[in-house]
Amino acid sequence: MVRSGFYSRDRLLEIFTEEMYAPDELDPAEVSAELDAQFTQYEEEKQSYPPTTDCDRLDAAFKMMNERGVVAIQNAGYTQSDGFEDVGESYNQHPNKESVLGYCFYHGQDLERAVNGVGLYFAFGPVDPADEQTVGIEVGNIVRDSLERNGLAVEWDGTFENRLSVPKLNWQKR
Repeated sequence: MVRSGFYSRDRLLEIFTEEMYAPDELDPAEVSAELDAQFTQYEEEKQSYPPTTDCDRLDAAFKMMNERGVVAIQNAGYTQSDGFEDVGESYNQHPNKESVLGYCFYHGQDLERAVNGVGLYFAFGPVDPADEQTVGIEVGNIVRDSLERNGLAVEWDGTFENRLSVPKLNWQKR
């Protein structure tokens, strides 16, 4: 979880000692020491990253999607269901709902696979589920185009039934 680049040391300590495991199941001092070691190693790794990483490209692609009417969220919850909840909350808070065509996200399980070198999958779709076969595919094309314009190679069959993926993503989050 350290290499995901999304969590602070303190947040990870909280996750491990209060959320993933029962209180007192893990020794907070041991977890803290292990996190310190992993964060030190992670900081050293980041020194060898190229000037532009795939994660930088991914950030730019998500920014582009948001500018093009797609509520795009990185690390949206842990499961696909969590991701849908996060998208719903973001949509409900959106200042200009009429401009939103749909959504795109990847969740924590997708992120774990990406960090482990297995690529990254993206959920996408329209605001209105009745539009899955029309606007849903349009949203998929926006997602694909945004990723490709930022230098990421996408695999997708062009249907709403299958998620898009970037199978060769080198996860190097700053």
